[in-house]
Amino acid sequence: MYILYSILLFLSLLIFIPVYFVRLKLVRRESLFLKERLGLRLPQRIPLKKSIWIHAVSVGEVLSLQNLVKTIKQRHPGWAIYFSTLTNTGMRVAKEKLKGVDQIFFVPLDFASVVKKFFEALKPSLFVLAESEFWPNLLREARRETGKVLLINGRISGRSFKRYSRFKLFARKILNNIHTFLVQTEEDKERLDKIGIDASQVKVAKNLKSEIYLPPLSSEEIMSLKRSLSIAPAKKVIVAGSTRKGEERILLEAYAKAKEKRDDLLLILAPRHPQRCDEVERLCQDFPFKFVRRTRVAPDKGWDILILDTLGELAQYYALSDIAFVGGSLVPWGGHNLLEPAYYQKPVFFGPHMENFAFLAAKFIESKAAKVIDKEKDLVEMFLIDDERLFQEMGKRAKESLNSLQGATEETIKVIESLVQ
Repeated sequence: MYILYSILLFLSLLIFIPVYFVRLKLVRRESLFLKERLGLRLPQRIPLKKSIWIHAVSVGEVLSLQNLVKTIKQRHPGWAIYFSTLTNTGMRVAKEKLKGVDQIFFVPLDFASVVKKFFEALKPSLFVLAESEFWPNLLREARRETGKVLLINGRISGRSFKRYSRFKLFARKILNNIHTFLVQTEEDKERLDKIGIDASQVKVAKNLKSEIYLPPLSSEEIMSLKRSLSIAPAKKVIVAGSTRKGEERILLEAYAKAKEKRDDLLLILAPRHPQRCDEVERLCQDFPFKFVRRTRVAPDKGWDILILDTLGELAQYYALSDIAFVGGSLVPWGGHNLLEPAYYQKPVFFGPHMENFAFLAAKFIESKAAKVIDKEKDLVEMFLIDDERLFQEMGKRAKESLNSLQGATEETIKVIESLVQ
């Protein structure tokens, strides 16, 4: 099975590497880092008694592990922490945000010989996998080399469950390399049980993404930020964060209708990937609005739409907003994290496609801390902010719902300590 998988992976790379070369190297001027991914340039081992290797896919997973990494390093300064990620953006964010990590590197391409080089170089005491990044050879070599593989913040989405159920023998063989599963919800646990994973290996430990600690911003700091962006105090700001292709036009059309009735509205569009900002600018040209990129904004020039073309700033824009819309949810993408606006007590809105955050979405809706946008009329009403008092109450309930989700970091660290010790 593993041989067949490796052959298929090799054939896939023959097709996709040229595509990524064009997209990354020629268009975005970014490297593919093939030497690192092929183990021709290995991370250095830190000469400490115990060490853990944590792997996260990209930006969202990296950010969710900030508090965990920080707490581990505080409690165990004598442990080495190695951290790998899959994407270039994940690497940039990891280097910026994960201060307690000893080595940060790209996860190796999933060939047994390549993966083995990394384990032999680093010799980790434990391999920790975040969420749902199940690379077959990586997991098998991790079990062989460490004997201990831990899944943290585990999530089995409905889409993944259908795929695993269709190939149950294959999925079970891969997942059996994992020693302990710490999952987000009871539903994730039930899905693993149906796939055939022993229930004694699975524990519900809540969601690490709820353990967010963002910089508190005072009223003065928010007003200062607004002044730097030419936002007048009386203006109402709607932030649409992590938007995906197909969503911006829907949002702009609803915004245009709301603007006809209320002129004090401002919209901040934050595409999930900043490289889509050119495309979003072209869309804005179809509407009678002044628009500007974040990197080109001037304190003395007004605008109707601000396009956030930077990484790592979205949270503070949620902080200055009156309304937060979470993208990836108007189109069938699965949604994005709704906890950052909740942290800043903002009313949360999203579309019907929140499959990747189904538990959180349901909890926030049940607590009347969030609303689902099903049709354009709902979106226009959201922009109009007719009942400001109701929206403020929603924001308070969002913060309360977030607080009720705490506890995942402590639970996860206990299991990590038991496996390392």
